[in-house]
Amino acid sequence: MVVQVDQALCSGCGLCIELCPEVFAWSGDGKAVVLKQESTSCNLEEISDQCPAEAINL
Repeated sequence: MVVQVDQALCSGCGLCIELCPEVFAWSGDGKAVVLKQESTSCNLEEISDQCPAEAINL
């Protein structure tokens, strides 16, 4: 599974960062970026489904 944040769609709401800070972080322009491709503590599919901008692709 490859985790990607579509920068054109990301609204910068921060939900993914709040839910899984080990995978997602803020970029310099206030949008989410991917730090690593897997998590032992977060369900990335659920986080992708919760993204209001539908910017997280798996």
